[in-house]
Amino acid sequence: MSEILDLNEIRQQITVLDQELLTLFAKRRALTLNVAKSKVQQIRPIRDQQREQELLVRLIKHGKTLGLDAHYVTSVFQTIIEDSVLNQQAYLQSLANPNIQVPTVSVAFLGNKGSYSYLASHRYFSRRAEKIIESGCQNFADILQQVESGQVDYGMLPIENTSSGSINEVYDLLQHTNLSIVGEITQPIEHCLLTAVNTSLDKIRTIYAHGQPFAQCSNFLDKQKNIRIEYCDSTADAMAQASELQDETIAVIGSEEGGQLYQLHALEKSIANQRENHSRFILVARKSVEVAEQIPAKTALILATGQKAGALVECLLVLKEKGINMCKLESRPIQGRPWEEMFYIDVEANLKSFALQEAINTITQHTNFIKVLGCYPIEHISPTNVPSDEI
Repeated sequence: MSEILDLNEIRQQITVLDQELLTLFAKRRALTLNVAKSKVQQIRPIRDQQREQELLVRLIKHGKTLGLDAHYVTSVFQTIIEDSVLNQQAYLQSLANPNIQVPTVSVAFLGNKGSYSYLASHRYFSRRAEKIIESGCQNFADILQQVESGQVDYGMLPIENTSSGSINEVYDLLQHTNLSIVGEITQPIEHCLLTAVNTSLDKIRTIYAHGQPFAQCSNFLDKQKNIRIEYCDSTADAMAQASELQDETIAVIGSEEGGQLYQLHALEKSIANQRENHSRFILVARKSVEVAEQIPAKTALILATGQKAGALVECLLVLKEKGINMCKLESRPIQGRPWEEMFYIDVEANLKSFALQEAINTITQHTNFIKVLGCYPIEHISPTNVPSDEI
């Protein structure tokens, strides 16, 4: 009969293994950066999804011989692959834009520490800067003003959510700014009901939150009785109020990660209408960026066609003819011009590409106004698919 180890000894062995894993992860990341360096002159795409798939299949087969579940192996290595791709992209972007690589950046975002915009800002710059100077703002207009005036280097703005849709106020503000979109990031939105003290759901009488979380958690809120809704300028403001009041009848909707910064704990988790809830953020700056040819790029356009029948269709057909994929189309009214629309279009193409340049020149003939809002790397890394018979 094998000797049963003491619990503390088992935990100590796990700690040693965890440290060894971190060392190996760091070594693997360094090697993938060397891969990126080898692609600088060859202009080869960052991703080779066929090779990624073959890698995962080999790892799954080997994992099974070690008693590891295929889904577990797939999940771990998809995360590793995503990290590798994003780090290679960040490296190539640093070469393409040497003038903006600095150890410290300043960023304006909605709310204060703990807001989803705060979390998105820190996540985006974790690969790009050693230090972030934070500037919390009370509204989206203040964010743009701080960037335009040079008070900060960048502004982080939520643009759309998988549950509540587009954030129209941001689209409206983009009509009137000269800033460029230079980046994007998709932030998981994991809404929880947070409290400052130990309490129970039946005792809650007031819930604080920003308007977006309320909309995204409407199904949960509709089931609650005798609860008053208090709108706040940001999720961070809501958490700060709950933390200050220390009241068992008060709760706030926010992330568990953000709530920890205010000593709040989750009373209820996963309260959003959709289980897969994500917000897409855009990063704006005073100057545009160059996107390395090896990196998948997205270009944002804004255009107005006037009240001419079929004008928008003609513009979209140009994109189709050039083989350019449109991944976003949003219409917003033009202020002061009733019944006229401004269209925002995101396409998956580098602004420097011949196809997109030709498309923009042709589209210009069908529009009253067209403007490039920015070209930037695509940050969303789709997981590599594994054949079902291998799992």
